Amino acid sequence: MQVIENLNIKEKVYIEKLENGMTFMFIPKNNTQKKYVIWGTHYGSNESKFIVPGEQEPIEVPKGVAHFLEHKMFEQENGRNSLDVLTALGVNANAYTTNDHTAYLFECTDKFYEALDELMDYVQHPYFTDENVEKEKGIIGQEIMMYDDYPEWKVYLNALEAMYHNHPVKLDITGTIETISHIDKDILYKCYNTFYNPSNMALVVCGDFEPEEILNEVKSRLIDKKSNGEIKRIYPDEPAEIVQENINQEMEVSMPLFAIGIKDKPNKSIVKRSLAIEILLNMIIGRSSKLYKNMYNEGILFIQPSLEYEFTENYAHILITGQSTNPEKLMSEFKNTVRELKENGINLDDFERIKKMIYGNFVKEYNDVEDTARMFLADFFKGINSFEYIDEMNSINLDYTKQILEEVFVEKNMILSTVKSSSKNTQN
Repeated sequence: MQVIENLNIKEKVYIEKLENGMTFMFIPKNNTQKKYVIWGTHYGSNESKFIVPGEQEPIEVPKGVAHFLEHKMFEQENGRNSLDVLTALGVNANAYTTNDHTAYLFECTDKFYEALDELMDYVQHPYFTDENVEKEKGIIGQEIMMYDDYPEWKVYLNALEAMYHNHPVKLDITGTIETISHIDKDILYKCYNTFYNPSNMALVVCGDFEPEEILNEVKSRLIDKKSNGEIKRIYPDEPAEIVQENINQEMEVSMPLFAIGIKDKPNKSIVKRSLAIEILLNMIIGRSSKLYKNMYNEGILFIQPSLEYEFTENYAHILITGQSTNPEKLMSEFKNTVRELKENGINLDDFERIKKMIYGNFVKEYNDVEDTARMFLADFFKGINSFEYIDEMNSINLDYTKQILEEVFVEKNMILSTVKSSSKNTQN
């Protein structure tokens, strides 16, 4: 087993690439009773067109299959629902789907191996029938309609619509009622057999275990399945420019919601780039920034916005989201602040202070088994070892950060998405 140790934070990760192609990762936590397991596949909502290993022709499946599969995996041929089984054991179990991966997980202090039995059983034994697929369409249809009424989700999706012309990242992870109506058991089995192959999966354990012992326990629960080779993922061409600068939707909200987006392009030095962007975002509109303080004093902002840099190997963007009494004024002042920062330069003291704060936040993530395991899984599917963020922080200097400021924070790539009550309702 390969051991990677980060001496700066005194943490280790044990990594083993199994014969079937699956990657196993173990992060020891000897100071906690909590145990956490997350098993993921590099298959998310972005993958709707692909070439199955060993085949020549691409196939395209309806939008929403990855999320649909996640829902159906808990249902077993014996009539049991594995989520209910895990809950009855007293463990906290769940699953989720993102743009680039799907994951199944649980956290517990007791009955770990009984829960591991169930997790590794249901993920490896799908059970789809015409009847249970049709039933699930109704359940997911209700979920889709619920999200359609969720302003925070709409302002986010609309921001992606304003940035992306063709890339599937702009589409709802759940699909639509129309797209899921075309899903059947054959499509589910096709996608399961393609993407739930061990060579496309990784399993992370975090807790107080002996490395070899927990590895052997995982291996003993794997069914005999060979690697099926590389999956060819096909994405449409995406222009560099945004679709539109502004997009607004009217919904019942007590205060307008906003999302400021900046479209970026994928980059090989993604860890270093993302760290510099995080520093810049905190300098521009973080809690200690001049812009945030001014907007707070003017009653335009009441809570610091969420600052995110989202990326995979084929898309990247910044999203700043929150509530504001005047999103347009905030957007204008945000652009002014970026201009001033480019003209006047970055203050070295502010830069060093924020850099230390971000470093401290990374270190804190290792205090929690859930944060640690989920981070290693998500980063793995992006081709990153999570320790790289700690290691790269020292290489982020003022010159590089200035370069990223000029390269990424470009006004023509900025969009504003808002959700507001109608003017009629506002007046009432």
